[in-house]
Amino acid sequence: MIKKFFDSRLFHFMKKEFLQLTRDPRMLAVALIAPAIQLLILGYVASTDIKHVPTAVFDESRTYYSREYLASFTNSGYFDLNYYVNDIKELTALIDGGEAKLGLHIPPDFGQKLVNDQGTAVQALIDGTNSSTASIVQGYASQINFNNANAILEQRLAKTGLSASGSELLDVQQRIWYNPELKSINFMVPAVFAQVLMIISMILSASSIVKEKESGTMEMLAVTPLKPYELILGKLLPFAIVAFIQIALVYLVADFWFSVPLKGSIFLLFGLGGLFMMTGLGMGLFISTVSQTQRQALMTNNLILAPQMTLSGFIFPIANMPWFIQLLTYFIPVRYFLVIVRDIFLKGTGLNYLWPQVWPMTLIGVLLLAFSILRFKKKLE
Repeated sequence: MIKKFFDSRLFHFMKKEFLQLTRDPRMLAVALIAPAIQLLILGYVASTDIKHVPTAVFDESRTYYSREYLASFTNSGYFDLNYYVNDIKELTALIDGGEAKLGLHIPPDFGQKLVNDQGTAVQALIDGTNSSTASIVQGYASQINFNNANAILEQRLAKTGLSASGSELLDVQQRIWYNPELKSINFMVPAVFAQVLMIISMILSASSIVKEKESGTMEMLAVTPLKPYELILGKLLPFAIVAFIQIALVYLVADFWFSVPLKGSIFLLFGLGGLFMMTGLGMGLFISTVSQTQRQALMTNNLILAPQMTLSGFIFPIANMPWFIQLLTYFIPVRYFLVIVRDIFLKGTGLNYLWPQVWPMTLIGVLLLAFSILRFKKKLE
């Protein structure tokens, strides 16, 4: 059986496709190098962690207590106290000019009120031009203020011979599973992993077939003894093999460069990744049937990828979308693979729990690939 396969027209046609791929440096770079580079770049860009926020300070207190309070911002690693100003106008000017994203105004009686065990307030001015960044900065500042308030409370209770822990009526003990350090890169890199696989598989399959059309060799292949199914398999199987190489490369970058832990089965990741790649190859094959030039194929690729990026949950949470938009997301295969790849990486989830995501993704992939094959076959005939 194996010897018969190696002597078949299909094998020699696949061999020809591999040789053609190696002779085209640009296509080879797209197939092997681009996925790793994209993951490296997008992995850093997609992170929602913000550090070294430029901060301006107007400290009217200038006491030990105000310095300790400001030190808590510096020690957090999230804020850099770049500017110390002498009046509120300078503070607002720095925020208006975009030089500072956070402004801290400490009142003159800050230290005195703390010594007298009285309540005090600090004004925090946040640049809200970018609402996402502003929300993260606000969260960081709130957490630092909460920690400072707790420390002050413990000191006051210690003076009376009590402890803060003894005065608590309700002690909520939090434990974060799967991503205990709450690193956004652990959440985003698997998502980039899915997007890169979809993009590359679509581009490879579509550009290869459209290139044959442009050069006029597709008509020559159509009149060869190759049967339609051999021509289709000969075009898709080499890229399916390349796709598994891409999965390996992207996994190595995610694991060894970004240190994203793979807690699940690597075989399950490759198996379900292969099923997901089927949708990408099917889309690429479909694009090749509606495009006559590589420029048209590239434009169609972008037209298809844009809604997938937007509606998959990669950028915006699906739960926040209107209900009629949420219905559309059920037809986006990336939606399902995002959940799959994140659960395998971070939770170590098995197939029994992933099945609600696997079967719709597989169904969409099979239908899409079957439709594209029938359309491609009709074009050949």
